[in-house]
Amino acid sequence: MISPQQFQQEIDIIIKNALREDIGDGDHSSLACIPENTKGKAKLLVKDDGIIAGVDFAKQVFKFIDPDLKIKVDLPDGSFVRYGDIAFVVEGKSRSILMAERLVLNAIQRMSAIATKTRRYVEILQDTQTKILDTRKTTPGIRALEKWAVKIGGGTNHRFGLYDMIMLKDNHIDFAGGIEKAIQKTNQYLKEKNLDLKIEIETRNLDEVKEVLRIGNIHRIMLDNFNYDDLKTAVKLINGKYETEASGGITEETLLKYAQCGVDFISSGALTHSVKNMDFSLKAF
Repeated sequence: MISPQQFQQEIDIIIKNALREDIGDGDHSSLACIPENTKGKAKLLVKDDGIIAGVDFAKQVFKFIDPDLKIKVDLPDGSFVRYGDIAFVVEGKSRSILMAERLVLNAIQRMSAIATKTRRYVEILQDTQTKILDTRKTTPGIRALEKWAVKIGGGTNHRFGLYDMIMLKDNHIDFAGGIEKAIQKTNQYLKEKNLDLKIEIETRNLDEVKEVLRIGNIHRIMLDNFNYDDLKTAVKLINGKYETEASGGITEETLLKYAQCGVDFISSGALTHSVKNMDFSLKAF
């Protein structure tokens, strides 16, 4: 997995690029009608029920734009919020607050939706050994925010990108000439490059599970689009020798039944690609 330092670098890139995109050569609406030293206050007003996420990100945005802005947080990341709550108050130069407004709102609305959905999944799994994982099915350019939101919701991050874990999926296996060649070539590559990366391999049926078990030299077996009976059988066959992950078409309604098959992880792209943004507004007062 990526280090905290690498993750923070990703957040810094998001802030700089988002502000470049939004502000350009200046916030001319504010510059036109608000004197430079005008001070003001704004509150983040909650207009939906759910889990709030993105408050710490908002603090970084405000600080980046204007280190003199002051933020008083009443509802930190991970808090359950209801319509009408005030999550934080920001105070300082009015122009600075307005420059940050849209990025802050866009991030909090998106991140809170993801955190809320993740929390529902985590609560469904609370009496099982299974952890919920996100995927790389994220919005290009803001993956760090979406994976951050999953963690705030209580979920577990899968690999961040193509560089921090090996995942041999069906296309890798087919292009490599089969499971055995894919595993052998991958281990040789890691040895030659002196890389310490975990290997996960996708299996599509019980025969492939048995083949992986025969070959070994991996860390986790993905059980892709298995039905309940085959998933139970696969977990028994693996018998704790490797980590297990169920994936493919698993919904909120079927989540618990898949977990009860005994898998260590369930991955769900829906955590990040199928959410409706929560509603917040930043209101001057």
